[in-house]
Amino acid sequence: MLTHDLIILGGGPAGYTAAERAARGGLNTLLIEKRALGGVCLNEGCIPTKTLLYSAKIWHLTEDAKKYGIEASADQFLMDKVNARKNKVVRKLVAGIKGKMTNAGVTVVTGEGEILAPTTPQEYSVKVGEETYTAPRLLLASGSETFVPPIPGLDTVDYWTSREALESKELPKSIAIIGGGVIGMEFAAFYNRVGVEVHVIEMLPEILGGMDSEMGALLRAEYTKLGVKFYLQHKVTSVAPDGVTVEFEDNSFVIPTERILLSVGRRPVTEKLSPLGLEMEGRGVKVDATMRTSLPGVYAAGDVTGYSLLAHTAVREAEVAVDNMLGKNAQMSYRAIPGIIYTQPEVAGVGMTEDQLKKEGINYRKHQLPMAFAGRFVAENEMANGVCKILIGEDDTLLGAHMLGNPASELIVVIAVAIERGIKAHELASVVFPHPTVGEIIKETIESSPVA
Repeated sequence: MLTHDLIILGGGPAGYTAAERAARGGLNTLLIEKRALGGVCLNEGCIPTKTLLYSAKIWHLTEDAKKYGIEASADQFLMDKVNARKNKVVRKLVAGIKGKMTNAGVTVVTGEGEILAPTTPQEYSVKVGEETYTAPRLLLASGSETFVPPIPGLDTVDYWTSREALESKELPKSIAIIGGGVIGMEFAAFYNRVGVEVHVIEMLPEILGGMDSEMGALLRAEYTKLGVKFYLQHKVTSVAPDGVTVEFEDNSFVIPTERILLSVGRRPVTEKLSPLGLEMEGRGVKVDATMRTSLPGVYAAGDVTGYSLLAHTAVREAEVAVDNMLGKNAQMSYRAIPGIIYTQPEVAGVGMTEDQLKKEGINYRKHQLPMAFAGRFVAENEMANGVCKILIGEDDTLLGAHMLGNPASELIVVIAVAIERGIKAHELASVVFPHPTVGEIIKETIESSPVA
């Protein structure tokens, strides 16, 4: 039996972040990962999808080069080579994480950890293969998995989840994506850009549920123009090799497709945690603001909590958990967690949405401008649409911001910092923004007249 100060279950963003921080803080740390370091995010999520999307962006820019005064052509989108590049990027980043663990002095064990029922107060044991490891502290970072709904006929078709889609070296002629959330729309964007016929089926009234509904509608309009077919408020009743059967307003019909991609969300992986008898909240492990669970010495971070299934949230939760282990009394804040969709154009949001403010009866004023008010946006985004919306409270507090247009994923950080640090709208607008940058749109929007 090998003893450590801390055992971490799961080597995704929460796990590897915590491992490095804990080891550098003086804790003898063991990290257990059953597959590859980096977890879902690095190996079959965030990074692989962005790599594919970037290849599609380059392909699209080549097709549109004439708009920028350039004669260029690209004969083929070589999916096998695009896939090979994606794998190369993943391998490089996984190697980087391995190097970090080695440099920090983290012991990494590959295999599935089996948590044993505690027999001694605050002494936890995890078995991997024939070896058993013990520690007074556990960090649960087992992540999440794709939710597969009980749709009739799924067992008769060779459907894809994001994992299979990312492994494919060939492009289908058509694809039906069940779920119009973040993951579904990123895949829709990719396949649409490379010439695949795309159908997006969503049960809700708008895509990107949880994001600002105005941004969802604008993004849908953009992709409708590009040929994506959307089926809002349509319920999938069955699937078959010839297509997806949907129901809408008492009418039922089949959407023919070569491939079916399931993208209806993810759920925490908690089945192996039952020996601990932890208090749960919904499908996830219940934690407090310090990331402590209901057991002394046991912490949880990342998707396993079921709260915010985002890699950047997981990283911060892991930092908070370890800081508390080290006696630093840190607390997790969810005031300013950015949400981003890496489509073309990008969508990003942080803080409260208009939908939330209206539902909660919070008074606010809306400042909104086209991205074209920023000269650099016009220079770099030929004939593209975009919008910046900033929501401000009666006391000049920044309540939220939502953007459509490139590079929204980078710009949203400015508002996130301001919201998290309590910077007022007029204070942010008084900052000197460099010119010409697309980021100037933030200052321009705050200083514009409120929209009725």
